[in-house]
Amino acid sequence: MELTDRKKKVLRSIVDLYIRTAEPVGSKAICELPDLHYSSATIRNEMADLTAMGYLEQPHTSAGRIPSTAGYRLYVDELMSDYRLSMDETRSINTAIEEKMQKVDQMVEKVAKLVSQATDLPAISVAAHHGGATVKRFDLILAGAGSIILVMMLSNDEVANKLIKLPVQVSEGDLNVLSAVLNASMVELSPEGFTQALMDRVMRSAGAAGSLVPVIVDFTVETLRRQEKTDVAVAGHVRLLDQPEYRDIDKAQKMLSTLDEGAFANLPAVMQNANGTKVIVGPENVSEELKDTSVVMTKFDIGDGMQGMIGVVGPTRMDYAKITARLSYFAESLSKMFAKPEKMQLPERVSEDDHKEA
Repeated sequence: MELTDRKKKVLRSIVDLYIRTAEPVGSKAICELPDLHYSSATIRNEMADLTAMGYLEQPHTSAGRIPSTAGYRLYVDELMSDYRLSMDETRSINTAIEEKMQKVDQMVEKVAKLVSQATDLPAISVAAHHGGATVKRFDLILAGAGSIILVMMLSNDEVANKLIKLPVQVSEGDLNVLSAVLNASMVELSPEGFTQALMDRVMRSAGAAGSLVPVIVDFTVETLRRQEKTDVAVAGHVRLLDQPEYRDIDKAQKMLSTLDEGAFANLPAVMQNANGTKVIVGPENVSEELKDTSVVMTKFDIGDGMQGMIGVVGPTRMDYAKITARLSYFAESLSKMFAKPEKMQLPERVSEDDHKEA
């Protein structure tokens, strides 16, 4: 039985009506639609054919029809009309997104200022996605002569794909071998994990399709990088001038000129697998600009797949016990605030009396 254009129009109308009313749709309701100029008998025959073909179901003998799973699939794939968002809808969605992002952005800046006030040192505040996404699975699909489709399922349940023009002739068997090697060697890795050594090893194991590996690696790393979003704020630079180590104008000027977001760019990666508070002393710092200072950092949970980090930078003789205690207090308070915003307020400043025990 052929699925004619008329049958498709009837099916689309039934699905549209059922979506709006949640009631089985009869032939009379279809006949009353202004864009379907068919007789009642024709509509009934088309509905009977669509039921026989598996696109419609009849809940009760005397009832109208409802879409089946196959009917919904055909509707989604071919029949449904494009939906244009109204101005109110777009405004509502944009407002919700902007409020969320402003909340995070403002939080990052405000927290950096508060931590700097509480410690009397330059402070950093970071908001980032939990560890970023990784690839859960690679699939390679032969798309015809001279091209394949690379499909990647990510750990955040997003799917990325790319059409790749083949530099060499490969068979479906070659792609199966390459897919197996990729899934054995390149899943659950951060962007930094895709090293040249790994790529060379995979190319050797992939056989005839090995020349595709560099293209796949480049797209994978690019995709994972796009999943990462980090907001960084630094506050309280001038507080270093109160420290004896930086009373020398030249030394202070050099240090202040390097205390920006770039100097702290690698700190979130340092904290990725750390538990509790981490102290990096002088030369242990990953950033060259921070080699003559110490950094104390700790993490807190923001929610919605985001993680926060706060820290301070100062002379290596800083009071680590006091700084650690204050950062832990901030981290605990911030985690509670984001978990239950209606019950928890972030303190505007931590006084000396609050932590005499530190």
